[in-house]
Amino acid sequence: MAPEEVFVKLWAGMRATSGWEFVAVAFGIASVAFSRKQHILVYPTGLVNTVLYTWFCLSWWGLYAEASLNVYYTAMSIYGWWLWSRKNTDDGQRLRITKSTRKEWLQAGLFFGVCYGVLWLVLARFTNSTVPMADAFASAAAYTGMWLMAKKKLEHWLWWMLTNVASVPLYFAKGAVFTSFQYLIFLVLAVAGYAEWKKTLKHADA
Repeated sequence: MAPEEVFVKLWAGMRATSGWEFVAVAFGIASVAFSRKQHILVYPTGLVNTVLYTWFCLSWWGLYAEASLNVYYTAMSIYGWWLWSRKNTDDGQRLRITKSTRKEWLQAGLFFGVCYGVLWLVLARFTNSTVPMADAFASAAAYTGMWLMAKKKLEHWLWWMLTNVASVPLYFAKGAVFTSFQYLIFLVLAVAGYAEWKKTLKHADA
């Protein structure tokens, strides 16, 4: 597709975007911005976004893995909210940023692989999804990123980057142009978030 065609489709999609999608995108961007700053509001703002996107994915776009992902996001947001707000019984401090160990990297990779395989199988065999592999891949990466984010692992940003790269063309192909643009913004924020968390962790270690 030529750049001119992409721009025309983007502009047409933006004009056709519903008010609810604008609301969801605004809360999603706010949630990522709060995550970058390690602010607890990452979770309540994220909940608004995920509840709305569960509805969109099921009712509008037929992205069933992404719908299940947003249900998972909702549950993990509640869990992450609890983890981020409670104090450690050993030192009285709240949850801190840490790096994943080699074992945790392997666990995350296995978790991603299992999620991808199960989602792809379900989508390919039991739904009318037209993009089972892409939908499953983007969702599995996001499942992994959300799990690590709840634990304040630095590497969760890398999984978000992978999710965003996969989601931009996925939603664009489905005609959800504004949401596709949202994931492009998320990608930029994820790169900035990774750099900021890495800097914070370096200072803490020093």
